[in-house]
Amino acid sequence: MTALHDLYFTGPGQLGLKWVGKHEGEGTEFTPDSLLTASRKIAELRRLNPQLLILVEVRYRDAPPDFFSADSPYWLRDQAGQPVIGWKEGGYFKIDIHNTATRDLEARRARALVKTGLIDGVMLDWWSDDPDRLDLIRAIRNAVGNKLILVNGNDHTFPLTAPFANGTYMECTQNNTPEDWARISSTLRWAEQHTRAPRINCLETWFHQSRQDFDLMRATTTLALTQSDGYCLFCDPDPLPTPDHLHDWYPFWNKGLGQPVSVGVEQPDKSWRREFTNGTVVYNPMGNAPVTVRFEQPYLSRATGKVAQEHQIPPSDGDILIRQKS
Repeated sequence: MTALHDLYFTGPGQLGLKWVGKHEGEGTEFTPDSLLTASRKIAELRRLNPQLLILVEVRYRDAPPDFFSADSPYWLRDQAGQPVIGWKEGGYFKIDIHNTATRDLEARRARALVKTGLIDGVMLDWWSDDPDRLDLIRAIRNAVGNKLILVNGNDHTFPLTAPFANGTYMECTQNNTPEDWARISSTLRWAEQHTRAPRINCLETWFHQSRQDFDLMRATTTLALTQSDGYCLFCDPDPLPTPDHLHDWYPFWNKGLGQPVSVGVEQPDKSWRREFTNGTVVYNPMGNAPVTVRFEQPYLSRATGKVAQEHQIPPSDGDILIRQKS
């Protein structure tokens, strides 16, 4: 299942990597046995999908209580000297990135990850613009060179730190209104213009009722296809009492569209359209009227299975239309 995807980011432990030392957060190198385990796992993933990009998270904002020693100077503490809760659901404590020593440690850990030669780059969660994060990402960029850096910017922009990041993981927590989708669209297009090349922007939205919200899945997919050269995911909402980002695999995502031959263009009817070698992608935003797409030859709709020269696309939906041989 992992190899079906083209972008995969995870923790080092999920790949088999184990930091040297008693506390994971203080490690700056990996055990030899774990390097061997990770190399075998990653080799199998790349055998199954040679296009797969693999990133590993550098945990800098919060972590489980055993990530550092209890008296570590890397924990953020309140006025009473107690650790500050960072992620209440997981019981995590905040890491003190205001501390220069902490940022230096995170950069060394990022360097250790890419020095393994096994991965394509690193991922930084909980991202926004501020002076500490600017210093952090600048240090990590210096540490990893031209390797990829992905940040989780949700659906907002981050102009201060964008020049150091290859893309934003848009974990969109709100996609319920036309205004939400307009903001998502605007941020994705901003990221395609302002993050560092090569770009790996990624759009994630959540279902409203169930994983069978096929219209929202198609809207997410076609928005990403028409307004970026990046990635997308349609998955379970984070607040569910299950692991985050679980999802089905939809036939709508299967290969066959080919490569883009133009940029996406907003149409007079407010839909977006982009041409590919084997077909056309249309995204119709929430709040818009239904749109009709006409061709001079038959096209197969992946949304409906219909083969015709004319296809209608409802609002908050989209379609991948595959050109048929005449």
